[in-house]
Amino acid sequence: MEDLFTVQNLVALLTLTALEIVLGIDNVIFIAILSGKLPADERDKARRLGIGLAVGSRIALLLAINWISRLTDPLFFLSSNDISGRDLILLGGGLFLIGKSTYEIHERLEAVEGHRAHEAAGVGSLAAVIAQVILIDVVFSLDSVITAVGISGELAVMIPAIIVAAIIMLAFSGVVSRFVEQHPTMKILALAFLILIGALLVIEGWNREAVEENHLKNYAYFAMAFSVAIELINIRVRRRVEEPVKLHNQPTLPPGQQ
Repeated sequence: MEDLFTVQNLVALLTLTALEIVLGIDNVIFIAILSGKLPADERDKARRLGIGLAVGSRIALLLAINWISRLTDPLFFLSSNDISGRDLILLGGGLFLIGKSTYEIHERLEAVEGHRAHEAAGVGSLAAVIAQVILIDVVFSLDSVITAVGISGELAVMIPAIIVAAIIMLAFSGVVSRFVEQHPTMKILALAFLILIGALLVIEGWNREAVEENHLKNYAYFAMAFSVAIELINIRVRRRVEEPVKLHNQPTLPPGQQ
């Protein structure tokens, strides 16, 4: 027990918590966009459920670490690449993220008839939103757990890091969601980020070494952070000059949140 309270484990805990928050941003953005289709009284519930499921899946995967280690065993070879179970999950999740994000962009910018049908049919289903969140949670959780195991092999360090990161994400998920809904360009940027993350997942599933050796994730996160910084400046400068356009399926925010 005393071996857990060491400087090395404390550093690992802080590092893991920070990494879990960064990796969890993708989850929060995806959940915020999907929950925006729900009635106002169900959006908070969907966000809490989504983040709760993400935390639960991460902890479950940590407890099944032996199974996770077997996922890296090659199942078959394709074009000189050995494809494992983990690779198949990343490939499938990445393709889903690219397809879903592209569909969401189209729905908000081009699908006029779809928008009318959406208004006639009502809002989205909580069960459908949660099903999509569960699907993508598995992909993000797998990546998160593999990163956590690489930094620390101690469950007593990894699980608290995931829980602390979850509490922080829960605290700020509402703010992130409202900000994305209020600013159409941020919503499109967020969807573009998800396409970029999906592409990274596909590349990592196909050739993990290429992602690590070329530090592709670092370049991707830098591009995302730089884009957000530029857009925040644009919002600040144009706030009093122009009224933002309204995207299709844009929910009406309650008074005081606009």
